[in-house]
Amino acid sequence: MVFVIDPQNAGISGNMFIGALVDMGANKEDVKNIMEEVANSFGGVEVSLDKINKSGIEATFCNVSVIDEECESNHHIHFNDFINKIDSLKDKKIPNLTHEMVELAKSVFLRIAISESKVHGKSLDEVHFHEVGAADAVADVFGTIYTYFDLGMSDERVVGLPISVGGGTVKTAHGIIPVPAPATLDILKGLDNEDLSDSFEFSDNIEGISSEFNDSLKGEAKYVGGPVNSELATPTGVALYMELCDEYLEFAPMMSPEDISYGAGSKEFDFPNVLRIIKSKEENEKEKISVIETNIDHMSGEELGFLFDILLIEGALDVSMTSIIMKKNRPGHLIKIISKTDLVDHLVNILFKETGTLGIRVSENTHRGIAERQFVPLDINVGGHLYTINFKVASIRDEIISHRPEYEDIRRIAVEQDIPLIEIREVANTMIRDFLENGTDDY
Repeated sequence: MVFVIDPQNAGISGNMFIGALVDMGANKEDVKNIMEEVANSFGGVEVSLDKINKSGIEATFCNVSVIDEECESNHHIHFNDFINKIDSLKDKKIPNLTHEMVELAKSVFLRIAISESKVHGKSLDEVHFHEVGAADAVADVFGTIYTYFDLGMSDERVVGLPISVGGGTVKTAHGIIPVPAPATLDILKGLDNEDLSDSFEFSDNIEGISSEFNDSLKGEAKYVGGPVNSELATPTGVALYMELCDEYLEFAPMMSPEDISYGAGSKEFDFPNVLRIIKSKEENEKEKISVIETNIDHMSGEELGFLFDILLIEGALDVSMTSIIMKKNRPGHLIKIISKTDLVDHLVNILFKETGTLGIRVSENTHRGIAERQFVPLDINVGGHLYTINFKVASIRDEIISHRPEYEDIRRIAVEQDIPLIEIREVANTMIRDFLENGTDDY
């Protein structure tokens, strides 16, 4: 299954996200209750979710009204105080709100805070959310995250298409600035773990931050200006998009749509101001990849092993090293890397730097067939200890073609229980066959 977030027409905001996911079937009353409960500490909100028509498209509109605009926690709240309030929601026993949702919300707000800190040249604990009213931002973020989990999107692939950001200028607390706003634009750059230390200094006062970011592995988030002189993409909407998408693509993947939903924005234009989300079966497709190759005859085994690891860490889809005989009968290695097209330059630079090779071959836009893959965890009792074995199950058009236990899982059991690996693998294969055929996982 794949979910496609499509903000190409009218941009994205938190309430549009919520509207689209409720339109797709997320529990309307539960999301309203969660949004109003989490916002109580920030001035409170009233939430309504209604069907409306936007230039001929029926959509769900999520309207969020702040109750106490003068609440000191609703504006000018510093990030340190803000994140502590968010963390405290775990102890309030709000129905349907999980710790996982709170942690994901913290990651979304951390994205906004990091970008604000870069734009304004401040440390993280000096950042305050004066532009984003805390009450409605908290409601929007938690409403989106709840609907994301309610629809099972956390277990599926989520793809983001390019965002229409609008144009012109917008009036802010810092005066008139261009659209997209500086913080919005910075959020679209994406984050990786090194940004947490390289881009700003954490204050010793900031606690409870354990977010990890690997946006470079998702591709490049793209945006386009227009189609109107108005702000279409908000910092909150863009931060949610960057956090929840597993991949950013220029075009939708090959798929068979099952459900299409629309979330309405508040502004009126001469075109449908809606965010579209598509739920689909993902067809087995020929994905475009690039193949990078070079021949090496001067590196030691340890150096090749280091190169192998660093290439995978930096985003290579696969790496192989094959023994070959080169000119003048010298033994060497053919290094072959399978890469996403947008990471080719990055991986080529690593290969040049780590090997000192004088030439690298790149075969761009090579097609490869892809089987649908999912992981199935099964528990097994061995020697009085309960272990979980994860199985990689591959299928083509709902027909299973292979199922294999993860090596590290069965290796751990073999080592800890002093049992031959081959015996554990045989038991594991029996487990997965019984599970797939009969639904039995009692071992």
